[in-house]
Amino acid sequence: MTNEKLKPKLFSVMKTYTKQQFAKDVISGIIVAIIALPLSIALALASGVGPEQGIYTAIIAGFLISLLGGSRVQIAGPTAAFATIVAGIVAKNGMEGLVAATLIAGVLLIFMGVFRLGNLIRFIPFTITTGFTAGIAVTIVIGQLKDFFGLTYAAGVKPIETMEKVKAVIDYFSTINIQALIVGIVCLAILIVWPKISETIPGSLIAVIVGIVMVKCLDMKVNTIGDLYTISSSLPQFHFPALTLDVIRREFSDGFTIAILAAIESLLSCVVADSMINSKHRSNMELIAQGVGNIGSVLFGGIPATGAIARTAANIKNGGRTPIAGMVHSVVLLLVLVILMPCVHSA
Repeated sequence: MTNEKLKPKLFSVMKTYTKQQFAKDVISGIIVAIIALPLSIALALASGVGPEQGIYTAIIAGFLISLLGGSRVQIAGPTAAFATIVAGIVAKNGMEGLVAATLIAGVLLIFMGVFRLGNLIRFIPFTITTGFTAGIAVTIVIGQLKDFFGLTYAAGVKPIETMEKVKAVIDYFSTINIQALIVGIVCLAILIVWPKISETIPGSLIAVIVGIVMVKCLDMKVNTIGDLYTISSSLPQFHFPALTLDVIRREFSDGFTIAILAAIESLLSCVVADSMINSKHRSNMELIAQGVGNIGSVLFGGIPATGAIARTAANIKNGGRTPIAGMVHSVVLLLVLVILMPCVHSA
């Protein structure tokens, strides 16, 4: 029984795998990749890093966590919960500091799984998880106000903390871009209304398509990702940071924060997924996979990752029932990065 709990779900589900389920997993993986692409880019930008680093995270961490994870349907990648934390670490200690902190987090997550700490998730009060999630939502909304209103900040103004962002929005609200606001309102309305029209096609995909069409066809003066950033189409490159005792001591607290956050969010996502497909995840194996996935992500240019509830739910709704769907999602993103990035760059 003990060995079973530390066995990746992939190895179990393959015993009864069928061609029909493979087809469903491939279709679901492709759809989730389409959803994950703009999300990965947006979350990377919100985290203060380059857009391609979000894609690297979804590719590397997404594949490893699906391959080794304890859930049948978990989709992993960059998530909003990490955005503020990652942005703070990058602003304070740079990418080298983030890599070191995430490596520490990865090791801690593996130890948590090996020592069977995954079951402790059931003892976290519901009020804490609710407040935690609500707090993340508030920080995300505030972080998106600048682009929603199309504001232009003065050179050198790069707020990191939430209240700094609120102050910057107030100070520069006079620079509002009405056309950007119109695009934002239309896309937000789609996200709210579309689920009532169809649950098969994700609203985020429709919003992205409509936004692109509005900006391109109506010649709207709105900054796109291509205007502000250059997204590299090169493959992720391996890089191991210079780790010293001083670096480990300095980054340990950040690494611990990332580890706890990744553990809570990924296991909560697993619980939600279980209720949707009437399954049961292996929490300790999931923690080990999260650790391996985070280590792999930052060693190849990514950022911290965890299970993404929205992408996992989309996977389930589109027929994904095994970790193959999550692995397909990562492979599709890799193909987009290498082959179709010029199109994404101009979108």
